[in-house]
Amino acid sequence: MSAAAASVPFDPRRYQDPLTIQRVLHTAKTVAIVGLSSNELRPSNFVGYYLQRHGYRVIPVNPRETEVLGEKSLASLAELDGPADIVVVFRAPEALPGIAAEVVENGAGTMWCQFGVVNEEGARIAEEGGVTVVMDRCAKIEHARYVGRMHWLGFNTQRITSVRGGLQ
Repeated sequence: MSAAAASVPFDPRRYQDPLTIQRVLHTAKTVAIVGLSSNELRPSNFVGYYLQRHGYRVIPVNPRETEVLGEKSLASLAELDGPADIVVVFRAPEALPGIAAEVVENGAGTMWCQFGVVNEEGARIAEEGGVTVVMDRCAKIEHARYVGRMHWLGFNTQRITSVRGGLQ
């Protein structure tokens, strides 16, 4: 790493470009979710369910599971038959460098790190391997935002306004 790059603090907002997010979501068909849980109360399950319901093929990657959302769970990304369009990561930030190396090895198009999954080394490994990185964003929320489905499960009440006023 150059001295100039080392002096610039890491900013995950660099990986939250709306145009990149839209391109990724509109072109992807296959989504591997690392850390996908069969527990319906876990965020990973809800995101996987949502993406599956909106036409993506969701592949669970979790060695602790045998099947999630009707799909056989894989122990690692190395077990994928081919490259995933998106690899969504629901793991601790410390695990990201190793996962990023697997994402590069898989030939995936994008490594998508959910809220709180922020790791500079992981982002660097993925980028140097030619993988697009989205970081500290929720795949479900971003899909809903850009595909016009924010109303799904009550998000869009159509009551948001910049006009301040009382209820009538």
